[in-house]
Amino acid sequence: MRCVLRTRVIPPRGYKAHNVTPTMVHGKSRNISLSQRSMRASAIPTPTSNHIYTTEEKSKRRKFKKGRWKNPEPSPPVTRRKPKESKSTGASSKAESRSQADKLLPKTRQRRKAAESPKKEPKVKGVLKTPKSHLPKTKLAREIIENHAKFPHCILLTRVGQFYESYFDQAPEVAKLLNIKLAQRRWGVRGRIVNMAGFPLIHLDRHLKTLVQTEKRFVALCEEFRKPGAPPGPKRKYGPSPFERRVVRIVTPGTLIDESFVNPYDNNYVCAIVPGESDSNDIGIAWMDVATGEFFTQLSNSTQLRDDLARINPREIVLDKFLEGPENVDHPIHGALGDSTISVAYCDAAKELDATSLEMRTPPVIVDNITNVTVLDAAAELDLEDMPTTPVFSPAETLAIRLISAFLQANLRESMPKLTTPVRFQEDARMHIDAHTVRALEIQKGSQGESSVGSLLSVVKRTVTSSGSRLLSRWLCGPSTSVQEIRARQALVALFYARPHLRRDIVALLRKMGDATRLVQKLILGRGDADDLLAIAETIGVHAHTTSRLQFETTIAERAPENEDQFHSLGLLLGRVSDLSQLAEKIGTAVHVTPLLLGETEAPPKVTPAVGLPESSESSFNPELKKLHKRLKKLKDQQEEMQWGLQLEYGIPTLSLKIGIPHGIFVHVAKTRTHGTKLRNNELFIPLSKSGSTESYFYKPWSQLGTEITECQAAILQAERNALESLRAEVASCAVALRRNARIIDEIDVTVGFAELAAQMNFVRPVVNDSLNFLTVNARHPAVEIGLLNSGRVFTPNTVNLGPESRLMVITGPNMAGKSTVLRQSALIAILAQTGSFVPADYAEIGVVDRVFSRIGARDDLFRDRSTFMVEMLEAGEILRRATERSLVIMDEVGRGTTVRDGLAIAFATAHHLHSKNRCRAMFATHFHEVADMLGYYETRTDSAVQPPGNPNMQSLESVITPHCARPHISFFCTDITSTGDSITDEFTYSHRLQPGVNRESHGLRVAQLGGMPSSAVEVARRVMERLRDNGPTQIASSDRQSVLQVGLGLGLGNRDAMRKIGEDF
Repeated sequence: MRCVLRTRVIPPRGYKAHNVTPTMVHGKSRNISLSQRSMRASAIPTPTSNHIYTTEEKSKRRKFKKGRWKNPEPSPPVTRRKPKESKSTGASSKAESRSQADKLLPKTRQRRKAAESPKKEPKVKGVLKTPKSHLPKTKLAREIIENHAKFPHCILLTRVGQFYESYFDQAPEVAKLLNIKLAQRRWGVRGRIVNMAGFPLIHLDRHLKTLVQTEKRFVALCEEFRKPGAPPGPKRKYGPSPFERRVVRIVTPGTLIDESFVNPYDNNYVCAIVPGESDSNDIGIAWMDVATGEFFTQLSNSTQLRDDLARINPREIVLDKFLEGPENVDHPIHGALGDSTISVAYCDAAKELDATSLEMRTPPVIVDNITNVTVLDAAAELDLEDMPTTPVFSPAETLAIRLISAFLQANLRESMPKLTTPVRFQEDARMHIDAHTVRALEIQKGSQGESSVGSLLSVVKRTVTSSGSRLLSRWLCGPSTSVQEIRARQALVALFYARPHLRRDIVALLRKMGDATRLVQKLILGRGDADDLLAIAETIGVHAHTTSRLQFETTIAERAPENEDQFHSLGLLLGRVSDLSQLAEKIGTAVHVTPLLLGETEAPPKVTPAVGLPESSESSFNPELKKLHKRLKKLKDQQEEMQWGLQLEYGIPTLSLKIGIPHGIFVHVAKTRTHGTKLRNNELFIPLSKSGSTESYFYKPWSQLGTEITECQAAILQAERNALESLRAEVASCAVALRRNARIIDEIDVTVGFAELAAQMNFVRPVVNDSLNFLTVNARHPAVEIGLLNSGRVFTPNTVNLGPESRLMVITGPNMAGKSTVLRQSALIAILAQTGSFVPADYAEIGVVDRVFSRIGARDDLFRDRSTFMVEMLEAGEILRRATERSLVIMDEVGRGTTVRDGLAIAFATAHHLHSKNRCRAMFATHFHEVADMLGYYETRTDSAVQPPGNPNMQSLESVITPHCARPHISFFCTDITSTGDSITDEFTYSHRLQPGVNRESHGLRVAQLGGMPSSAVEVARRVMERLRDNGPTQIASSDRQSVLQVGLGLGLGNRDAMRKIGEDF
């Protein structure tokens, strides 16, 4: 008989632990420490092959598993038979244990409860200020906290399943900006409650528009990605997550790519501005449209920086980090920005390039010191026809390229494209239009400032494609100064103008074309899908059909000698087109148009770029993919046969074989009340779940077949990804040719639009040459003419002649008589003529204009503490400093913002400087008719005999006034009104037609009455006007310049007593 020694640990009496956690004992709360749990486990004998448990030990093990047995702190194990102890020793031991327990645990219930419960976490406002001991312990929380620390300047949107969510302090702000609900969630079982706000995945573009475009905020997108080697399918409830998250992109106002809210008709430029060396006034500018890949650079200076920004019209400006801070607010770059609403960001170029280069591992731009820029694979990206030599950039331009590269790398991150060589903007080859002129002439934006309605762009726009509209906008803001280039564009416009049938055919073809430039860039950025590939193929087909149609026209058209330049320009344009039919054929072979792509079935909303190709991919492109599809079809047939066989064998028509949530691969039975009992007792079907009307079973043959189907689908998905990447690489290799073809089509689109505009609005082809002439006969303002036609009125045309014989044209006349309209229409005609368009006139001869300046309108600049008159003087001073002999200057009412004496002096000085110093072509409108006298204007009167109509026997004498000017190269014209009487209450009309001479009546009281001024106030003004006339000085010889000035000032303004007497009478 074998003897077994049984022992157990006996805890001392009265022992209590302090570090405890609550558990349940017979329905009551008991406290068990973690150390007790470990000791309790060690006290239980380890099961061995030769150990025999007694009934008492088995009971103790059961209590241990249920957490109902309490064990003391670690102590040496003792047996039941203990040595005898003296009474004193036992008493001291008991006292010791009681004192130890009293120290460890408070006696009162409240104190004991407070000691046992965990301490409440302190309320902290910012997540980054939270102590580490209070941070949530879940993986998602750690990722969010880390991303907040990495991107503190961004709003972080983290993708969780089918939602984007924001947490902690940003959640209330996001909820308020997006007008969504602010909620709370708890991190972990006993974690703290934090704020959160979220929205579905499909609403991302809508909310990005609010955050990025409206609020000018940076948004960091943290996306989910399946881990390498993770099984396909959705996230499972238990086990490790198959997904990982990382910030893939920071969305800023200037780095938008393919968001739905991006205006396809405008460029979305991000512009980097960097000052040059300390002893230089140079400023480097580099700007890029991320959505199209267009990349430019220019050397500017502090004087013209504001004008360059007005022409570029960027959505975001990037400055170097050292320009940040209030101490740099007086820097010329900040002065050029002013109170602009353009978003401004700061970037440390050296830091970002180093950090992101290590992270991206393939930096697209390598900067060698500050003298040269080398682009990786530049030979493959460079369009050698458009730019025959690689430009050598100045140090300031190189710094700007470096800065914009660093900014794009830091924000685009995984979507960073391979940058092409920037195209240097040649300032001498383009007309310079300053910032104020762009606003005053309403070239891009209307009078409201935000919309293009009423602008020159909206009036002349007849383009069909979005890329053509962008090119038209660039042409209008930077017209050419090359006579050869202007005439080549005019020749194309003339060709399309003379052939309406050709215009209709070309427009019909262009309507089928997508935005090739943005499609190519989207695929290069890795965001394109099969639909984009099909759009590229269709665009290539449209290019080919358009080229064929134009070539056919050249063969059948009758070539007159005077039209030879038209076909020559067309031939040069078509000669630059590249044949990309092989690429289109390859895409068409790989991707067949399925009913889903044709729109015959409803497709789900496209949230993220798809990675798969349709199942009808052909073997000629990818034999492996066809083989996999064939195998998948065979497996699907087996699934259908198995399902049909089970339905017939068991008589269950509602039985189906499914793959998916919640059981993976299972057999599903509906209407179990009728059919459910047929499978419950079958050993081949293992029950998985049951509901009121459905049951799910595990069926081994279907599990094996379903596994093969799942593996085949995963292989097809991977093969499709590989095929799509291969096609993307093909498109990227042809990116230069695609962009060049797209640019040619854009030029055709713009010139066809010019021809359509000329046919609709009766425009004529101007004569553009290198002379200094500016002659427009019966010219019209295009925007005003359309507005009048819409209201049933007719525009009154005018003739303007500026040139060597008459460089300065002084215009006087009443308010609302059309002086400003004549000024604006002349500048707009110069701009239209040098873009290659026809112009609204009967005849026009334009000598190339290098700069257009305007001083029209009145506004203050409160941001920079400048009054209306100060702004007027700044603009006038800039014109007088920068205008050249080839410039065109239009100035309206200079000097009106101050006293009559000062205003008259400033107006005369400005006109005198334009005439004698700048010697430019200028139009000067003013209400100071005394300026004409000061410039040498005088009139001669001659009498001539006039025979009244209908009475041959009578003759009358009529005085004819002939205007003259003592100074050469100055002409005087005026506008007037036609009235039924001399009273301001009599009816009158504006003539709007320019006439030689000077009008000394502004008819301001008539305009005031027409504007709705109270009749009592108008009457007071009339009586004051009569008193001023009655009390004014008498005739003074016009040869005395001082006397002429006194006459012009009316009452002399120095006679204060006379002024006071007039005021006292009212």
